[in-house]
Amino acid sequence: MSGQSDLLPTAPVRVLIVDDHEVLAASLATVLDLEDDLTTVGVAGTLAKARAFVATEPVDVILLDHRMPDGDGVSAIPELRALRPAAHIVMLTASAADHVLVAAIEAGASGFVSKTRSLAEVTSAVRAAANGEAVVSPEMLVRLLPRLQRGQSGSSAPTQAQSLTERERDVLGYVAQGLSNAAIAEQLVVSIHTVRNHVANLSAKLGAHSKLEALSIAMREGLLPDDSF
Repeated sequence: MSGQSDLLPTAPVRVLIVDDHEVLAASLATVLDLEDDLTTVGVAGTLAKARAFVATEPVDVILLDHRMPDGDGVSAIPELRALRPAAHIVMLTASAADHVLVAAIEAGASGFVSKTRSLAEVTSAVRAAANGEAVVSPEMLVRLLPRLQRGQSGSSAPTQAQSLTERERDVLGYVAQGLSNAAIAEQLVVSIHTVRNHVANLSAKLGAHSKLEALSIAMREGLLPDDSF
């Protein structure tokens, strides 16, 4: 793991909590606000309120419940991303099935955090998402990766995906193994800043908003070797 200075943004991470369970949402907000580097900027009990909020207020991380009164969180991800492209979306899950998690990845979620996990793990997930990390355990990633669509892009038009450099493909392979930026830096014997640049470049070429979405697109484009999963 890298030092604290590598992990924390210089300004507080602005978090929007989207959950209709008032007690849980209030508890999350309280815990997040106790952290010097995190701040809760809003709590939305419906997807409609979440959309209205992100359309007008800056948000860095959205903690999004899967089941909401006016729809499911996964289906709301594309619109929330369109309204606030820079925001990272972390799904709050109870016991979501694999197909729901896969759909969230393909929609652009940065990862998942279970409602059964400790509040400390939620704050860690928020920090990780804010820093562009994939919020998913390596074990879960290994389980979900084969379920992503493979070789089904359906487009004959050339894409920037084919212009990935050899080093960017190396980084993508390590991402597929569930490695953090710091761990990838150790593997490649480079700085974490260099790895972040590689991740940003390959994500831009793939048109991805998160590491997990980059993996989803890479699977669809057939860019990952079979031994990656």
